[in-house]
Amino acid sequence: MRSLLFVPADSDRKLEKGFSSGADALLIDLEDSVAAAKKPESRQRAAAFLSAHIATVKRPRLIVRVNSLASGLIDDDLHAVTGARPDAILLPKAEGATSVVHLDAKLTTREAINGIDEGHIKIIAIATETAASLFVAGTYRGASPRLIGLTWGAEDLSTDLGAETNRDAGGNFLDPYRLARTLCLAGAASAQVQPIDTVFVDFRDDAGLRRECEEARRDGFTGKMAIHPAQVDAINAVFTPTPEAIAQARAIVAAFAANPDAGVIGIEGLMYDRPHLMRARQLLARARV
Repeated sequence: MRSLLFVPADSDRKLEKGFSSGADALLIDLEDSVAAAKKPESRQRAAAFLSAHIATVKRPRLIVRVNSLASGLIDDDLHAVTGARPDAILLPKAEGATSVVHLDAKLTTREAINGIDEGHIKIIAIATETAASLFVAGTYRGASPRLIGLTWGAEDLSTDLGAETNRDAGGNFLDPYRLARTLCLAGAASAQVQPIDTVFVDFRDDAGLRRECEEARRDGFTGKMAIHPAQVDAINAVFTPTPEAIAQARAIVAAFAANPDAGVIGIEGLMYDRPHLMRARQLLARARV
């Protein structure tokens, strides 16, 4: 998944617009973008939207952001949407492996009630939205086979830290949030799940968005969340491997396949070792988006 677009569940119009936006995944939001009074109605809208689109052959992944485990609302969220068979649940304010195990148990129960194969619904965790979460970001490895991705957030974290802002005057993240970003990336690598970069909130700043996408790709993230359909094309473009990168990766894979006992391979005067082979295979896997 290159682009994951947030869409509030309380708007049928926005849900339909998001579905045709070109995003690889829709994050159907029952949490922050939905007022408390609208949550019951939004759960039903989310379930109806899932039911209407889940069987579509070519579609984005349909992922529901539920309310947090501590909110007292997550069970109502899951009760409403699980039967409509979402592809995954996005868990906000996760605090390490314990949170994922807790959600896994809830999903297992709901899948059994609804006649859904166990493990069908996957999990993506937002790993950095509380101060406590930073201390357990490295615990996700082996938490659940449902876990397919980790992402991070700066807005809720800044509130939990009591900070005045999370970016400097130039729009760059300040140190606490760069730490959160790094911990998410390392946690995802350790857990062998997809690392997904956080949102870029100024949807009118195309240059800033592209710069942040390129920095994220450079560092190892393979996708990014979006808050507006206008951001989708830029995110997809940056996180889609270029033809040149694909050709180089294929050359590396082919060279090692022809020399399976080699530890190092020379291609056009450059040396490549086994870590390069692993990265080449990962890139080719992403190229099949």
